[in-house]
Amino acid sequence: MASRALVPAAAAPVRPTHQQAMARRERPVFSMSNDHAMSKKILDTHNPDGRDVDVNIILHIVEEIFQHSYPAGIDGVLHGTHDHHEANIEALKLEEKASLAFDGIVEGLAYVIHKVSCELTCKCSGGGDTHSTTMSILAMLSGYQWDAKLVLSLAAFAIAYGEFWLVVQMFSSHPLAKAVALLKQLPDITEHHGSLRSRFDAVNELIKAILEVTKLIMEFKKLPSQNISEDQPPLSVAITHIPTAVYWTIKSIVACASQLTTLLGMSYEMIVATTADTWEMSSSTHKLRNISDHLRAELDRCYQHIQEKMHVEYYKMLVHLFETTQFDNMKINRAMIYIKDDLLPLEIGTTHTRANIEVLRRKTVLLLLSDLDASPEEILVLSQFYIDSRSRPEFQYEIVWLPIVDRSKGWSEEQEHKFKELQALMPWYTLHHPSLLEPAIVKFVKERWHFSKKMMLVTLDPQQGKVACPNAIHMAWIWGNLAYPFTISKQEALWSVESWRLELVVDGIDQNLIEWMTTGRFICLYGGEDIEWIRSFTKSARSVAQRAGIDLQMMYVGKSNNKERVRRINSMITAENLSYCLMDLTSVWYFWTRIESMFYSKMQLGKTIQEDKIMQEVLTMLSFDGSDQGWALISRGSFEMARGKSQIITKTLDDYTVWEQDAREKGFVPALIDYFLQLHTPQHCNRLILPGLDGDIPEMIVCAECGRPMERFFMYRCCTD
Repeated sequence: MASRALVPAAAAPVRPTHQQAMARRERPVFSMSNDHAMSKKILDTHNPDGRDVDVNIILHIVEEIFQHSYPAGIDGVLHGTHDHHEANIEALKLEEKASLAFDGIVEGLAYVIHKVSCELTCKCSGGGDTHSTTMSILAMLSGYQWDAKLVLSLAAFAIAYGEFWLVVQMFSSHPLAKAVALLKQLPDITEHHGSLRSRFDAVNELIKAILEVTKLIMEFKKLPSQNISEDQPPLSVAITHIPTAVYWTIKSIVACASQLTTLLGMSYEMIVATTADTWEMSSSTHKLRNISDHLRAELDRCYQHIQEKMHVEYYKMLVHLFETTQFDNMKINRAMIYIKDDLLPLEIGTTHTRANIEVLRRKTVLLLLSDLDASPEEILVLSQFYIDSRSRPEFQYEIVWLPIVDRSKGWSEEQEHKFKELQALMPWYTLHHPSLLEPAIVKFVKERWHFSKKMMLVTLDPQQGKVACPNAIHMAWIWGNLAYPFTISKQEALWSVESWRLELVVDGIDQNLIEWMTTGRFICLYGGEDIEWIRSFTKSARSVAQRAGIDLQMMYVGKSNNKERVRRINSMITAENLSYCLMDLTSVWYFWTRIESMFYSKMQLGKTIQEDKIMQEVLTMLSFDGSDQGWALISRGSFEMARGKSQIITKTLDDYTVWEQDAREKGFVPALIDYFLQLHTPQHCNRLILPGLDGDIPEMIVCAECGRPMERFFMYRCCTD
């Protein structure tokens, strides 16, 4: 710090009046309207010569000076309210951290920092305007980069600032500090600190704003050059604002230094009279905060650009991995689940046990893809398969849930709650949190694997991690663990021995059905949501069965898209003893999901409706479910099955006397089929509702009854209730 000679009172120089002091301070040379002209002058001082400065270490030391100089306001400084023991510990830490700094880093810059410090002290003491001083400092530091100019200027000011407060803090307890304070005429400051609080607080706020701008400019320097170029937007746009920001920040540093030097030797009356200085500090703080906001917005654009470029590169990497031969399955597993090694990314949902990706090595991996609206029914049924597989060593597969969520729009507490709820239902591996999932993976599964809304199960083979089946969820619903290892070839093998039979339709979904099939009874499955038709149909069916002398067992299998309605109908059927029901609504869901999955599984293998008997029957069942009318399927054994909609079923039962003789000669079900065909007319309307799976919906579907192309409509439905 600059010092003034102590002279006798009689010879003391005449101090300037407040008006003279104010007149001596310059008015702002540049305003926001002529920043362009200012930028030109600033750029003329900039001539970097390639020297590199470790600004991080210097800034760390500078921040330590500011922190300990004015830690708790002027009252804390003067009355010693800061913790000396803690201060000693911090001093030791600083010495340890700074030991590297003085190993040639700060030492080589000491002369430059000293020159800038002298410029600050002398020019401010001599009444020089802040603009000229700022331009002089910029010229002095012309060979350095913009961030280094700022940090070196800050370091020069921090020395003066630290010395000033060191004397003030030790004034009352240390003779040396007291003697220096007398020479600098600091007793007035200590005596009238209450009046000076606003001035020092304003300086402190300005220092905070200076540090904020400095750190933002340093952040631009840290941006990875491989992901963002200084020659192209957004970084090329951002860096055009840096020279002006550096100018205003150094000018604010000069203003802070001026505050210290003008206080030296001033009487209390003069200090109080110069209240305009506080306004100037506040004005500079306001300007720097505006600059910070602008730089932060530019920096955010740069980070967004970097993220987007990294996502593109990650996406390309995924495409390349799946197109090239791998030595094992781990490289693809890591890329799809979590590529880093800094934590355990997998978690068993039901037990919250964490695991490393290594648990997937050389195992068939089923990537379960869903959003946060996955239904409990899906998870419950899949859980039964998975738990059963754990007790059977021949099933060497693992399921990993990847929650496909667009986190670019933020992450709410509601989403966090839904994620935790779903995760807690899953006995298999899940991603610990959706935040671990790379956005490029979300893009990849949507664009390459056509994930949209419906749950998917992508099979990765155990040797190389290649896609063995793009969506094995249909296999899982139809055959459960019998579909292991859930590959396309296994799917083909299963269908090659399958036919349209009752066992395929019901698959032991209810214990009563299993018993009826094994004992050779006639079985009637029926559905719809018209309770009056159900009452009439069940009464007529029992009457015809009694007359035909057959043991007919009926079961209501509900409707796929109206849980509450099915629940009410189940209650009425049970109360009125009309027939058996699938009382568990999960079983109702599973029955229709399996039927639907048969269609998609066949589609996956390239089968067509015109050529495939099972697809024809499946579409008929789906059209029954999509209709408002009732329907029934009557069967005996595996292959004798007759099905029809409500009008045909009702008419056939009413006309039993017409085909009764045929029933006795041919058998009940064959005679029923023949009469159905007689009643069928071209005037009919089938409706088919297929949940959308991108890439799986055929361009044309023909009617399962008449073979004519069906008209396609779009349907939007928010839920299944």
